[in-house]
Amino acid sequence: MRITRTGGGRGRRAVAVTTTVLTASALLLTGCSSDDGDSDASDSNGNITLTVADYGQFGYKEAGLFEKYHKLHPNITVKEQTTANEEDYYPKLLQQLNSNSGLADVHGIEVSRIKEVVDTQASKFADLSKTIDVNDWVSWKAKQATAKDGSVIGAGTDIGPMSLCYRRDLFEKAGLPTDREEVAKAVEGGWEDYIKLGEQYKKNAPKGTYFMDSASAMFNAVVSSSSEQYYDPDGKPIYKDSAAVKKGWDLAAEVAQKKLSQGGHQFDPPWQQELRKGTIATVVCPAWMAAQIQIYSGDAYKGKWDITRAPGTTAANWGGSFLAVPKSGKHVKEAMELVKWLTAPEQQAEVFKAIGVFPSNQGAYELDSVKNAKLPYFNDAPIGQIYAEEAKSIPEAVLGPKDGIIKDTIGKQINNMEQRGTKPDDAWKAATETIDKAIG
Repeated sequence: MRITRTGGGRGRRAVAVTTTVLTASALLLTGCSSDDGDSDASDSNGNITLTVADYGQFGYKEAGLFEKYHKLHPNITVKEQTTANEEDYYPKLLQQLNSNSGLADVHGIEVSRIKEVVDTQASKFADLSKTIDVNDWVSWKAKQATAKDGSVIGAGTDIGPMSLCYRRDLFEKAGLPTDREEVAKAVEGGWEDYIKLGEQYKKNAPKGTYFMDSASAMFNAVVSSSSEQYYDPDGKPIYKDSAAVKKGWDLAAEVAQKKLSQGGHQFDPPWQQELRKGTIATVVCPAWMAAQIQIYSGDAYKGKWDITRAPGTTAANWGGSFLAVPKSGKHVKEAMELVKWLTAPEQQAEVFKAIGVFPSNQGAYELDSVKNAKLPYFNDAPIGQIYAEEAKSIPEAVLGPKDGIIKDTIGKQINNMEQRGTKPDDAWKAATETIDKAIG
């Protein structure tokens, strides 16, 4: 399975969490399911087959939820149709919506796509507010999937509250603090403090290591902490004048100039290799990122990684998805009930245990399996507390239809500054010209 992201897209793999003691390390998945179920399937006995189309890894298979649902509802069988790459999945979904054919009973939608779907395709999806209490989710999650007529076309699955993952052993060798609270205090002033810490690291860095993996990842974290990012509330692209984008860009340019990052594109093979080699000291960590670090760093670095609060005092969210039910399905009522069950606190907690992605349903935060969760691989970091605290204060962000394209294009130019030494002004010009052509 190739790991890809479009503005926080999904391509994650399993990570082990525990509420008490050390458990086995993460599961390395070598493939994705692709059951070709018939979304209209039913027989004379009233048995129904529901299909769920998604991408990457939603965690339902790993948590055994479809089998559990079948036990609770013996007449319903759920089959999953998974596309590894979200960038392949989304265009196909748009084609299916436009032709009104080939749709599954339930579809996953990435957060960077939800605004476009809400604005252009809302009439083709069932209103989930008739089945689900949208107040169960963090408030901004429900609003992201709410159409102008008040209908809610997507039920929130996970979110990506921000933290900072760091290598305790490399920090110690570089003469930096290693305790979670001490590290958090060192960067509490914001991302500027994070860069200053990087400069301190560089002075005594173990040979061949880098303070951070990618300046473009830091850029995403900076922008994600702002309510206005790439669009204004009226739907106008403002990325050229956005204060958050300007701040993130300037900080990324500083990182590139000071050579504080490894400069790889996240999730690509060189990035994976640097994690395997153990040469990266910090990674900006939305909740789903810990799984990626654990997979690619491997057993050799178990216990050497740790997690603390993200720089600054403003919470941020990077990533997350939704489940939506097309109106054209033959079993809309049953599909809506399935979505309601999958996004309930208990099931989101099970997915969190299985693959480490953080629930959007607030009720899950009070469950012991979430509240007391720790990551053995990351020195028993109390991720349940860290992420829940962050999630409750994340600002409501204004989303735009082409957020993913804008973010990815800027990220590529930041990588050019890091890898090729492209001057910031030239990189910015290249980014804006490409974006303007793409979004019209």
